[in-house]
Amino acid sequence: MVCTKASYLNPLGQPIKEVDMFARKVSAHLKANGAAEFKKKIEGEVIPLLRKQAGFLDEITFLYPSGKEVHAFSLWETAEHAEAYNREGYPEVTKMLASVIEGAPRVQTYEVLNSTIQKPVAAVAA
Repeated sequence: MVCTKASYLNPLGQPIKEVDMFARKVSAHLKANGAAEFKKKIEGEVIPLLRKQAGFLDEITFLYPSGKEVHAFSLWETAEHAEAYNREGYPEVTKMLASVIEGAPRVQTYEVLNSTIQKPVAAVAA
């Protein structure tokens, strides 16, 4: 299913209001002592790939103090951008991280209710 800003559906398949920003959360269990290598892969491989994706705004990754679980949130201009990344870029990311992650990552999507991120503003012709 392709979600667009105007046709985004909630988990029950019901249409909801337009979304100004969209988020994806990827949760994963790390292999033993995998936190340092995971961080290296996120910074050196995943974030550069994300920056090339249309509509990508920001990425923030959280590591539990135990070092065994991570949650990565990516922010997108629209649900359509996030869905395009899910189809086209995310499969490559799962391959990049396969050596440090146990099992399949869990993906959840959210509409963003508020954020202090500075969204890009289109240039205004003078």
